[in-house]
Amino acid sequence: MTAHALALGITAFLACAVEAIEALTIVVAVGVTRGWGRALTAAFCAIVVLAAVVALAGPRLPELADLRFVRLIVGLIAFYLGVTWLRKAILRAAGRKALRDEHAAFERGRAKVAAGDDAAAFATAFSGVLTEGIEVVAIVLALGSGTTQTLAAATGGALIAIVAVALLGVAVRGPLERVPENALKYVVGVMVTAFGIFWTGEGLGVSWPADDVALFYLAAIVLAAAGTTTGALRTRTAPS
Repeated sequence: MTAHALALGITAFLACAVEAIEALTIVVAVGVTRGWGRALTAAFCAIVVLAAVVALAGPRLPELADLRFVRLIVGLIAFYLGVTWLRKAILRAAGRKALRDEHAAFERGRAKVAAGDDAAAFATAFSGVLTEGIEVVAIVLALGSGTTQTLAAATGGALIAIVAVALLGVAVRGPLERVPENALKYVVGVMVTAFGIFWTGEGLGVSWPADDVALFYLAAIVLAAAGTTTGALRTRTAPS
């Protein structure tokens, strides 16, 4: 496996782990409140729908992988996702935005389900897993649309993340409030933004110095810019 594919797989793992944690929080809330059978059934149905979508789109991916405009499109998508995540992570790290509390999210989901009926509980778990699952698929497609190898790396990273979070959820049987999701989103934002810049440049015909190694110095540049911005915002919010 090349350094490019390895870095991409790690990025997909981290990004999809974030989405899987959020989906697990919703499923656990429904399971504790309305029963695990209903929660797991809803999650399974959502996964089946996602699998069908991927199966239908899958055969077209190899044909599209070599097209420059596709790299431009997926690069812009990856850049948008990365900057969106990084913006929120910077604001949280700088104290300008409240940190995400998985325990609070769990309690909100539990209260919402408890106030409804069984159908609402099923719909809550189904829509939660489906929504987060769609984001996972988008991440895999955005990160892995370069070549067959990069698609395999992104898919592998996503699958490992999903299995790891599912096993962790079974082990702790509760919301994953101890997982440093906010720090994770900071790292993911940097890496996905770097991939977005890299692929957008390739789509525009840019020849990056050192080829795939460009991913690492682009990530370093993005991290430095994000760190500088975080420090500046933190200084402004500090008491005089």
